[in-house]
Amino acid sequence: MRTIRLTVEYDGTEYAGWQYQTNGRTIQGVLEEALRNLLQDELGVTGAGRTDAGVHARGQVAHFQTRNEMDVRSIQRGVNALLPADIVVRGVEDVDENFHARYSALWRKYRYTVAQEPIAIGRSYAWFWGQHLDEHLMQQCAQQIIGEHDFQAFSRVDTDVKHFRCTVRLAAWMRKESLLILDIEANRFLYGMVRALVGTMVEIGRGYRAFEDFARIMASRDRRQAGMAAPAAGLVLEKISYDSEGQDNA
Repeated sequence: MRTIRLTVEYDGTEYAGWQYQTNGRTIQGVLEEALRNLLQDELGVTGAGRTDAGVHARGQVAHFQTRNEMDVRSIQRGVNALLPADIVVRGVEDVDENFHARYSALWRKYRYTVAQEPIAIGRSYAWFWGQHLDEHLMQQCAQQIIGEHDFQAFSRVDTDVKHFRCTVRLAAWMRKESLLILDIEANRFLYGMVRALVGTMVEIGRGYRAFEDFARIMASRDRRQAGMAAPAAGLVLEKISYDSEGQDNA
């Protein structure tokens, strides 16, 4: 039995998220079907991150096990020929049998993009917000979440997890022309966490909330105290890292 690692890029616009669902088309479901048809094996695909409906990925990682002996280059070519154009397998490699896309991952990096002027190219990958935003205040909010914190206030209330603590090692806004971009990297993310953080920071940047409210919201552990969830279209899973330095060894 082989364990095979995939690196997957996808546009999540037309999908109900990564994870398989009985009532919606998902990335996992489409990818599994293509691999099963190619390898003639009832395999199951496990992803490193369960992206929500409409969320995209450049560096999603997944793994599966199979007895099929097809070489990895042929697997990559074959599965891409069977997949729709909005899903692309960018890498395929044999890995150790103990590798697990989700549980072996140490860090996950997301990027959220806010467009402050109308754009045509890239409009499906950004949240258009045409009003003024105070970048300095938003940057201060981002700095407050670095380290280990309880993020229950920024998590969907129906999340089934044992705890709400996450360790964030990168959180920073940067400007690229008319785009405001948040890069955030953590050991784990809660359901809806990045979108709730972005929505709250934007409300503070717009002046709808005071900067001092941010720490109070986080300490409240109450999702009702936080801001709106930013639209899914602006969020991209950029990278999954599997070693302590943040670089992939596999």
